[in-house]
Amino acid sequence: MILVTGGLGFIGTHTARALLDLGESCVLLQRRAVTALPATLAAEHGTRLFTEQADLADREQVRAVGDRHRITGVVHLAGSVPWPPAPGHPVDAARAALDSLFTVVQAAAEWKAARVVVASTIGVYAGAGAGAETGHGDVDPGAAAPLGEDLPLPMTSGHVIPAFKKIGELLTDHLAAATGVDLVNARISAAWGPLGRPASVFFAAPQLVHAAARGTAPDLSALYAPAHADQGIDLIYAKDCGRALALLQQAPRLNHRTYNVASGRVTTNAEVVAALSALAPGSPIDLPPGRAPQAPADICLDITRLRQDTGYTPEYDTARAVADYLGWLRAGNAR
Repeated sequence: MILVTGGLGFIGTHTARALLDLGESCVLLQRRAVTALPATLAAEHGTRLFTEQADLADREQVRAVGDRHRITGVVHLAGSVPWPPAPGHPVDAARAALDSLFTVVQAAAEWKAARVVVASTIGVYAGAGAGAETGHGDVDPGAAAPLGEDLPLPMTSGHVIPAFKKIGELLTDHLAAATGVDLVNARISAAWGPLGRPASVFFAAPQLVHAAARGTAPDLSALYAPAHADQGIDLIYAKDCGRALALLQQAPRLNHRTYNVASGRVTTNAEVVAALSALAPGSPIDLPPGRAPQAPADICLDITRLRQDTGYTPEYDTARAVADYLGWLRAGNAR
């Protein structure tokens, strides 16, 4: 039985669905009280799917979950980052964030869980692409050459999320050797789709689809950089992301400590708009051509390791992803 922390969150829900589809049973752990299950999971509740409420800051609460269920593996998607900022001293917030990772690893060792997959982020690559070697030894001129897991990363970070994910990756490397638990880092690219945030500050795709579903112009004011047609990022559809994480958890053998979980290609805003135009003709979406001067370089991730060790292949190209997401929203789902 696989424990999924943050199991009723965006990626957690899709990961649980994928694990169930692979024949596994799951325990979904949430800090807040579980009031309702998504329709995609409700049918298996009480048979192959169970929910638990526990705070990762409370080791005894987490240990008690293992008393009620035989945990054989963990997918750790909950926090471990002091974001968004909470009241109180920032040192206390940082301590609590890291302690949640320690709690999960310690519990997994006590349960003799075979593997813990820990969520990291594409954000760890920020500043590492231009002029650096990619995973295959090529030189990246700053465009969209796929970035491999062995690419040296800068020790600095412009945001607290990738900063703490880098710290987490270093800790998992140490703790894997110290505890004997197979700890695996999953560097997740820009995930989007059903149950995700309606608006992202990093990329425009969710706003574009939600606007098309409403028949309104998209509000892109929250983005860190203005959205132009030719800008893009490695988008991974939520269902592909959940399946990739499930495959990492279930693979009989993994040959690496870190894996990119991504589509392996850049999807531009223009591609998303083109797919929406075919499905929602007349949608008032009009992006400026080219690229914004302050836009960062497009990033895509090399998924060779993931393919080789798990058999993963993305199932959702841009057109299929947009159609699925738009259909989900048009069916009355809020996000």
